Amino acid sequence: MITRRLLLAAIAAPVMAGPLFALVSGGIPYTPAAFAEAQKAGKSILVIVHAPWCPTCKVQDPIIQKLLGEAKYKPVTVFIVDFDTQKDALRAFNAPKQSTLIGFKGTKETNRSSGNTSPLDIEDLIESTL
Repeated sequence: MITRRLLLAAIAAPVMAGPLFALVSGGIPYTPAAFAEAQKAGKSILVIVHAPWCPTCKVQDPIIQKLLGEAKYKPVTVFIVDFDTQKDALRAFNAPKQSTLIGFKGTKETNRSSGNTSPLDIEDLIESTL
């Protein structure tokens, strides 16, 4: 039997998954091995702790997408940490909240923010990885 709750959940699921899908298209799902390899190569790295249900993440998504579309940020490797399923990664990054952004240049953390939706602040964070 289809209940109103089940129907609403079915309608909401694609909407809730939308921002994560958009970010994954420009990012790599986080794995410790891939992250360590990028660090070892000295890459510019942006780690995004994301949850599809998070309203702050939904505000950050288009800002990050726009910035990563700029030529000067093409070298930035983006890793997506799923807040709901990757609890080990949250502990490793000391990121207890979704909507956390962490910049790295190789093995050095360059900047970090949590819950920030200012386009200028997010750009500064990404710029710190270059």
